[in-house]
Amino acid sequence: MQYQLILRFRKVSIDHPTEIQSLERALTDLLGESATLDGYDTGAREINLFIMTPEPASTFRRSKPVLEQLSLLDKVTAAYRLEGGVRFTVIWPLKYSRKFNL
Repeated sequence: MQYQLILRFRKVSIDHPTEIQSLERALTDLLGESATLDGYDTGAREINLFIMTPEPASTFRRSKPVLEQLSLLDKVTAAYRLEGGVRFTVIWPLKYSRKFNL
């Protein structure tokens, strides 16, 4: 099964567009063939980075050192859904209480 893992950042937490590209490169290097980065989109308040993976929780866990290094771990919400699905499961932060939508 394939899942879509979404890393959502508040737009104010990423100062410059090149930061998201640096994050993408670092994650691509780290994750290798275990996951595929599938681009990102920017909205008025947030930036969503999309990752296709068979193991979303493991992929996020492996991504945490990169997010920490870039001072983004405390600024990210991570959620996943089955490819083509509509229901999201939030895995970070641990006590997330709002509904996650795209």
